[in-house]
Amino acid sequence: MKPDNPQAFPSVTPEVTCYVEQGMTLRDYFAAKAMQGMITGKPGLGFDLTARQSYQIADAMLKEREND
Repeated sequence: MKPDNPQAFPSVTPEVTCYVEQGMTLRDYFAAKAMQGMITGKPGLGFDLTARQSYQIADAMLKEREND
C-alpha cells in the first residue's frame, strides 16, 4: 500500500495477535464519492467514462492532500 493512498476505514481487531482489516483505499473512497455526484448530476455518461473520470478526480484529491 502506497503511503499517499492510505486505507479509508482501517480497523484493528484486538486479539492475541493484532489483525488489521485493510478496507478500501482512500483513493477508492474518493472515486466512489466523485462517481456518486457525477451520476446524480449527469446521468448517462457511460460506465467507462464515469469510472475513469471518477479516479481522475480521486487522484487530484490525493495530490491536493500532499500540499497541506
